[in-house]
Amino acid sequence: MDNSASFSAPNLSRRQLLNFLTGAVVASTAGAALYPAAKFFVPPTEGDDSGRILAKDKLGNPIPASQILSEPPGTRALIAGLAGEPTYLTIQADGTLSSMGIVNNCTHLGCTFPWNGVDHQFQCPCHGSRYDEMGSVVRGPANQPLKIVHVAVENDTIWLSPWTEADPRTGDRPWWVA
Repeated sequence: MDNSASFSAPNLSRRQLLNFLTGAVVASTAGAALYPAAKFFVPPTEGDDSGRILAKDKLGNPIPASQILSEPPGTRALIAGLAGEPTYLTIQADGTLSSMGIVNNCTHLGCTFPWNGVDHQFQCPCHGSRYDEMGSVVRGPANQPLKIVHVAVENDTIWLSPWTEADPRTGDRPWWVA
């Protein structure tokens, strides 16, 4: 009785080997060319899973909290916030950032506006709407307070998240929450 196993090498012809190698090269080249095209159609994700995003400057670079906190109390820093909306961050008297950011879009027609430190108001130059330091309407034609966002500082990073609970200025459901 012969206990030796006979192994036969697979019979691979030269043509089959060249077809395999050609197919592998074509597949890897097509994959390398299609990957960037597929990535182009997938929108970039910002922030983390909870809907928070990083505060950014006008060029899209993250802003460290230490950069804003180096300014004196009462300073309002304008940053690119949620969905790129300009948002004011306020330095409080104790040297920390306020937990509420104010979106810089007039509720009348969406104009952007400056903070007037002399009058302590946000003043829309388009139609004269005025808002107090918390974003509540002082004078129309705007009839709704400014949109607000949550602001949190963690490890010198400023995180912004949507404000969906009751508006602390009115006690009502926010008008911007659908």
